[in-house]
Amino acid sequence: MTFAERLRNRQQQVGYWVTLDAPPATERIARAGYDYVVLDGQHGLIGYQGLLNGLLAIDAGGSAGLVRVEANDPTPIGRALDAGAFGVIIPLIDTAEDVARAVRSAKYPPLGRRSFGPMRSALRIDPAPAEANKVTVVLAMIETAQALENVAEICATPGLDGLYVGPADLSLSLGARYPGDPEIAGPFEEAIALIAKTATAAGIAVGIHTFDGENARLRLEQGYTFATVSSDLSHLEAVATEHLRIARS
Repeated sequence: MTFAERLRNRQQQVGYWVTLDAPPATERIARAGYDYVVLDGQHGLIGYQGLLNGLLAIDAGGSAGLVRVEANDPTPIGRALDAGAFGVIIPLIDTAEDVARAVRSAKYPPLGRRSFGPMRSALRIDPAPAEANKVTVVLAMIETAQALENVAEICATPGLDGLYVGPADLSLSLGARYPGDPEIAGPFEEAIALIAKTATAAGIAVGIHTFDGENARLRLEQGYTFATVSSDLSHLEAVATEHLRIARS
């Protein structure tokens, strides 16, 4: 079963987030057993060559490679898919029209207007446009107050495979002073529950970024169908700092 089939069947999956252009490390993460690995092309420290090498590493590790693209634009969306990504996560989605524009950029005609040039993806994804459309996914980030207001219309957009919650920006849009601000914990949890409920009612997958495995487990128990754990850079810093603390104690 392909990643797209598992996602559309709403099977629970756990992924990992990569921000560093370090393919050998990315390959090891993929080999750890995560269902998918996301390369961050928006805020990560990865250029296009890094995305290409990162997707090669993820393939070698046996996971499914996704890319969070830098913008809802045909060029980065098409290049990520041409490089072999199984799907794209589109940031700063506010409306159903934003989603429709992303779908048009990610799908070949007649579903969209993606330019034909499969490049590396043709090595393992059938280059026939209809088959490519079947096995690649489009995920819309819900990370603004406007997106929260429009979440039902966003979910109903044809061609959308799922939602992906960006908790840091979503919390800031709800009035948090910083990500994780306890003063807006109530409204934030209500938003998290609403997003999951709306996506489930619409029959599409719903995922979320989390900061550790425990939080990922919690969100899956709450009805989220996929959850991504932290990031390579965050874990590198945390583990190195903890080892230093132990050594100096």
